[in-house]
Amino acid sequence: MKPNNMLVNAILVAVVAAATAAGTSYLMLRYTPLGSASANPERIERIIRDYLVNKPEILVEMTNEVDKRQAVEQSVQQQKAISKNADAIFRSPVTPVAGNPDGDVSVVEFFDYNCPYCRRSLPAVLKLINEDGKVRLVLKELPILSDDSVAAAKLALAANKQGKYFEMHRKLFSESGRANKDKALRIAKELGLDIAQLQKDAENPDIKKALDETKDLAQKVNLEGTPMFLIGDRIIGGAPDDLFDQLKDKVAEVRQSGCASTC
Repeated sequence: MKPNNMLVNAILVAVVAAATAAGTSYLMLRYTPLGSASANPERIERIIRDYLVNKPEILVEMTNEVDKRQAVEQSVQQQKAISKNADAIFRSPVTPVAGNPDGDVSVVEFFDYNCPYCRRSLPAVLKLINEDGKVRLVLKELPILSDDSVAAAKLALAANKQGKYFEMHRKLFSESGRANKDKALRIAKELGLDIAQLQKDAENPDIKKALDETKDLAQKVNLEGTPMFLIGDRIIGGAPDDLFDQLKDKVAEVRQSGCASTC
């Protein structure tokens, strides 16, 4: 494997700086007079570069280790953010809830109606709430892909005021075609909603508040895409093939942990 020059350079900068500051690093002890405090940084850089070029597998190991550490740090920061913003995440009054509103475990989903992976996750989510009558499904509208997504999300949230949010939600995902204003209005008409009132409600400040709140939470939790599921402080990203099993297992973990009453 040929090392990436940018990566080599970045590593060199870090290693040379550390070696120069330390003054007696392994490489300096090996290639410079013992105890020398005036070793040439340029010479050290050449030595390190030659070493890394001849042993590029070390770069792979270092990169993998950096990725692992970053993933751990990100997970720690996400869990802190979830704990700090638990009320807004799990119990926001402007967020629609499906499944059992009084359920003992909340499953929070961040989604966009035009996200294909969100569409793919729908059967697993429906299966979960159908099989587990104690799951409380918290639905966070996060229309990040387009203006069409925003329009669909606003009308779906407006449908909640007429008691038809989850029906609208399911149809926006399950019916073919791009989710947009026209599709949402057609579905609303099929559901028997008052269309004039629906469009008026879609511009209600509460709708904007719900969307803004979810966007803010996504940033705080460092959400990198949709869908993302939160079950307590457990996170599932994307729509893996075993999504239902993962959701089911994490719901069980949360119940057993005693977090169920607080998240």
